[in-house]
Amino acid sequence: MIKQKAVVFQIVAFFLGIIICFQAKAQNQDKPNILFICVDDLRPELACYGKDYIQSPHMDKLAKEGFLFKQHFVTVPTCGASRHSLLTGKLPSTRDDLRNSATADQITGKPETEVPETFIHHLKRNGYHTVGVGKITHHPDGRVYAYKEPVSNKMELPHSWDEFIFDFGKWGTGHNAFFGYADGSNRNTLNGQVKPYEKADVPDDGYPDGVIAKVAINKLQKLKENGEPFFLGVGFFKPHLPFNAPSKYWDLYDTADIPLSPNGFLPENVNTKSLQTMGEFNNYKLGDEKASLDKALSEAYAKKLGHAYAACVSYVDAQIGSVLNELKRLDLDKNTIIVIWGDHGWHLGDHRVWGKHTLMDRALHSTLMMKIPGQNMQGETNKVVSTVDIYPTLMELCQLEMPYSTKGRSLVTLMQNPEEVNWEEAAYSFFRSGISLRTSQYRFSKHFREDLPAIELFDHQSDPYETINVADKNKKVVKKLMPLWDKGNTGLFD
Repeated sequence: MIKQKAVVFQIVAFFLGIIICFQAKAQNQDKPNILFICVDDLRPELACYGKDYIQSPHMDKLAKEGFLFKQHFVTVPTCGASRHSLLTGKLPSTRDDLRNSATADQITGKPETEVPETFIHHLKRNGYHTVGVGKITHHPDGRVYAYKEPVSNKMELPHSWDEFIFDFGKWGTGHNAFFGYADGSNRNTLNGQVKPYEKADVPDDGYPDGVIAKVAINKLQKLKENGEPFFLGVGFFKPHLPFNAPSKYWDLYDTADIPLSPNGFLPENVNTKSLQTMGEFNNYKLGDEKASLDKALSEAYAKKLGHAYAACVSYVDAQIGSVLNELKRLDLDKNTIIVIWGDHGWHLGDHRVWGKHTLMDRALHSTLMMKIPGQNMQGETNKVVSTVDIYPTLMELCQLEMPYSTKGRSLVTLMQNPEEVNWEEAAYSFFRSGISLRTSQYRFSKHFREDLPAIELFDHQSDPYETINVADKNKKVVKKLMPLWDKGNTGLFD
């Protein structure tokens, strides 16, 4: 009798196990996948943002089918720190948070704790298979090592990824690929004796972004076979320097048609300490001219560089299109959230600057678009949003709790109602010694330095290109904005 009961118990336990497994599988199948595409130095220089001279059909199509954030601003205008803020959902609170090494310094090599290291880690803990391809954090292959060192096995995010994949190809290392040229050379080993642009008659995979797209496509096929909910992060390099792209993308444009910056001069009443000296740009020592705040580049060279940047945008747009087309071919698009995010903007000669690293709109304004499957979330908004809003947005869409509080707010509200009247329009950005607030009308920055003026106010209604600092003439506006600015002051410079 006892044996019979034991057998019955085993049978019941067996079937209960099967039922639980099926329930867990069904719950996992209900979870949306996430395809998160990071693009380096992609300012909103796209047709969907009104730049009709740019050919970006794949991103434009996604923006039309999904939701476009026209006023998205990053928290830090440099690659590693901006990505660290994205992944943690936090505003910078220490000077370490402003460095490209933010993630490597604060997360790499640390033991796993109850607090997830990133939103990718949080997704992994909640049943997602997480895969990285390309540049998601600062290091272009997810591994921490110096530019000229051999490839390391030290993962920048030790607990976030189930898999991280990178094909070094003819370049040999991730860092070399990031600064790579069509012949397999790179800026690092050539000690900067290269031009900041290249046009080469090669196929798309003759440069690293084409290889990254192929790796992502192959991985999508395997993820389809696995049937698990997944997070796939794909990080493309272009249009980051060097402005290298296959000839066919250069041939889309005529240099004569490339517009010059509408504000290619120094802004009034602004200390040059608020700008930058183009160290990154001038590291390409064979450039036609050296950039300087003292004198603008020639119109001919500025147009050539603008042409090169546009070619890179079209090149990376084609790679994004290849990945999105494969997602659709595999019938995964019906249950996959798609995000395209630019890690910051870039001055194309604006204020005589060639690069990022300022608290001006050109460095902080970047691309953000999302496509949410199965929900009526199409359109666009001019409401001001921040990179730190992305973490809580993904958590709400995946029906997961935020593991800790942040300044970020879910963007689902705006995607449901683009004119939401209760949305507080405030995006905070940090760099060097300054904290900047962006509202719908103003860019208001306070710099913690001795060099004056330390307060900057730009009125975007009358001065959309930030040509004149009007803080001295608008003390009442400064006083009115200060409490809102204080909300974003994390005490970083106290």
